[in-house]
Amino acid sequence: MTTAATPFRRASLDPFAASVLTLLCLSWGLNQVAIKIANAGIQPVWQAGLRSAVGCALVVGWCRLRGVPLLARDGTLAAGIAVGVLFGVEFLLIYVALDYTTVSRGIVFLYVMPFVVAVGAHFLIPGERLTAVRVGGLVAAFVGVVVAFSDRLSLPSPQALIGDVLFVAAAVAWGATALMIRTTRLNSAAPEKVLAYQLALGAVIPLVVAPLFGPLWREPTWLVAAAFAYQTVAVVSASYLAWFWLIAHYPASQLSAFTFLTPLFAVALGGLLLSEPVSPYLVGSLALVAGGIYLVNRPKR
Repeated sequence: MTTAATPFRRASLDPFAASVLTLLCLSWGLNQVAIKIANAGIQPVWQAGLRSAVGCALVVGWCRLRGVPLLARDGTLAAGIAVGVLFGVEFLLIYVALDYTTVSRGIVFLYVMPFVVAVGAHFLIPGERLTAVRVGGLVAAFVGVVVAFSDRLSLPSPQALIGDVLFVAAAVAWGATALMIRTTRLNSAAPEKVLAYQLALGAVIPLVVAPLFGPLWREPTWLVAAAFAYQTVAVVSASYLAWFWLIAHYPASQLSAFTFLTPLFAVALGGLLLSEPVSPYLVGSLALVAGGIYLVNRPKR
């Protein structure tokens, strides 16, 4: 963190870090289920904007307590606005997509993101060249996506293909966000400030365009409220801040390799909590994508 003394960094993950990472991946997998549940009571685009607005307020409050200077002039404004716009578009697409397709299918397409970053980094970031192992991961993931698109057994309706495509578009926006953060002055900014940029614009964009997508409220219930609260408090605020703490103390490459667990948890939770169809083809495509994520992000030896 830029607001405190440089923290002691571990050379590798210890059992504590591995445990926290596993819980974070579980929470991120459950987040997709929470969005799907909340969509039943809150229009998706409106929900995306509200979620970012509440999350932004919580993060700003945290920054005030921690003394993180969000308004300091550090040359990050233009890049911050750009990543905020990408973030807003990404989550607008995700929330709308879950009105059409299932969590189990959508998460496979969303986690194309690490491969967008890997290919982009090859051309934009020195020292991030694609190796034979990483290319193998990209190929595995591509095959997994093809299998998922061709899987009719887990297709809830023909309209699900619209959601699948929206998830792929969201993955590209997510990958572009990550690349911009790494290749601009945002790379040296406080992580809380980078998150605040994203949440601020991620609130404004969906809230402005939400009326174009129909009534703002559907059938709110206590379950819908609980699902929405989980997204804003547990995921947007607590889990992201925990992730930033891990990045400050442990090697980023080893942390990233763990992200393959998130789609595994999401598919399992979609099947258990939402009774979504999980066909052998979908399981196979998930294994290919998760394996590809691990190969692309695994630490260099």
